[in-house]
Amino acid sequence: MSSSAVAYARQNYPRFLNELKALLRIPSISTLPEHKGDCRHAAEVLAADLKKIGMENVRLIETGEERGGGHPLVYADWLHAAAKPTALFYGHYDVQPTDPEDEWLSPPFEPTERDGNLYGRGTCDDKGQVVAQVKALESLLAGNGALPINVRVLFEGEEEVGGEGIEAFVASKPPELKSDFALVSDTELFAPGLPTLCVGLRGMIYTELEVRGAKTDLHSGMYGGAAPNPFVSLAQILARLKDENGHILIPGFYDDIIPPSPEELAAWQSLPFDEEQYRINEVGSKQLVGEAGYSVLERTWARPTVDVHGIPGGFIGAGAKTVIPAKAVAKVSMRLVPGMTPAKAFAQYKSYVEKIAPAGVDVEIRLIHSGDPCLVRVDNPYIKAATTALHEVWGKDTVFIRSGGSIPIVGDFDRHLGIPSVMMGFGLPDDNIHAPNEKFHLKNFELGIESLIRFLEEAGR
Repeated sequence: MSSSAVAYARQNYPRFLNELKALLRIPSISTLPEHKGDCRHAAEVLAADLKKIGMENVRLIETGEERGGGHPLVYADWLHAAAKPTALFYGHYDVQPTDPEDEWLSPPFEPTERDGNLYGRGTCDDKGQVVAQVKALESLLAGNGALPINVRVLFEGEEEVGGEGIEAFVASKPPELKSDFALVSDTELFAPGLPTLCVGLRGMIYTELEVRGAKTDLHSGMYGGAAPNPFVSLAQILARLKDENGHILIPGFYDDIIPPSPEELAAWQSLPFDEEQYRINEVGSKQLVGEAGYSVLERTWARPTVDVHGIPGGFIGAGAKTVIPAKAVAKVSMRLVPGMTPAKAFAQYKSYVEKIAPAGVDVEIRLIHSGDPCLVRVDNPYIKAATTALHEVWGKDTVFIRSGGSIPIVGDFDRHLGIPSVMMGFGLPDDNIHAPNEKFHLKNFELGIESLIRFLEEAGR
C-alpha cells in the first residue's frame, strides 16, 4: 500500500488512539435520562473533530421534539469529488448501561489497554468504529488533500434505545442524505484476522405483553383458587409461543421466509466455525438449543426467534408476601429474517396471544420498536470495492456473513433512500458488547482505519 493517506494514518495512530480514549470517557448512555448531557457532549466532540479535519456543513440536528427532545444527530459532508459516487457514513455514539458494575475488571469509562485490547464501554459498540471512520476521513483529507469520493456523515445517539430520531429523519428523505450507498461500521469480523463483510441482518419486533386479572392485588389465602393469577397466566402464554424443540407455534410465522441459497449455505459451511468452542467460549451453557435440522449459523442468521427478556412486577423483595398481583408484564422480542415484515409478524403474534390467553384475564400487547430484516446483494460495485480493499489490507479473501443481530437503520436506508449498505465492521465475536469488559482489539482499530481508507480510494477509481 503506497497510499499517502495510509502513511498519514500510521504516523498519527497514537494520537488517534488518544482521541478515541477521550470520547470513551464520556458516559453517553442513551437510555438513562441523567446522561442526556453526556450524550450531547459526545455529539459535540464528534462534530468538533469533523470540522477540524476539514469536513463541511457540520452541525447537530435535533431530534425527538415530540418526545421532549432526543439525542442529536451529527451531520457533516464533503462533496467536491465531481462525477464520483457519494457515501453516507453511519455510526452511533451512544452506549449501553454498564451494569453489573462489579464484573468490570477496570472502570467502564476509563479506557484501559490490556493484552492487545482496549477495554471500556463503547470501545467496539460503536465509538471505536465511529472514530475509525472519522480518522480514515482525516487521513485522506490530510494525506491526499481531498476525498476520492463524496461523503456525507450521519452519526446518531439513540441506536441503543431504538433509533426513533434517526428513523424519522431518514424517512423524511432530506436532501442532506442523497447518496449512492451507506457505509455502516457497527459489525464484526467472523474470526480474528479474517476480513468480513456482513450482507444480511435479522429484523426484529420488541414488545410488552401485559396480563391483567383482578382490579387490585389480592391476598392469596383469601382469594387463591378463585381469582386469576396474571403471572401464572403469563407463564402459560409464554410457554405456548414455541415448543420444546425451538419451533415457534405462532400460526403462519414461517410462511414468508426466504431461505439462504445453496451457495450461501455452502459458504457458511466453509467458515472456520467450531460449534463446541462457540458453546464453551461464547455461550457458556452446558448445551446449545434450537430448531432441529439447522446448523448453529443457520439458527442465528437465517431463522426467526422468540425471546423473553424480563418479567417485572409482583413481589420480589426479601421475605414473603402472599399476594396475587393484579397484573404481570413480560418483555418479548422476535428476530425476523428476510421475507418477513415487522407489521405482519406483530399482527400474527398479537392475534395468537389473544386467542390462547387463559380465562379470567385480559391481555394487551404493545409494540415498542421494530426493524426490517435486510439482505444485500454482493454483486454491487461497492461490495466489490470493499472486498478488494479488505484483501489488500488483511492479506486474505473476504468472507460474506450474516448477523443474527439487527441494525434497523440499514432497513431504513434501503426503504426510504433506496441505497444499499456496505457493512464493514472490525469487532470480534468475543468483544463483550452490551456486557461487562467490552473491548476492541487494538490491531483491528488500526487496520480498520486503513481498510476504510483503501475502500474509499477503491470506490473512487
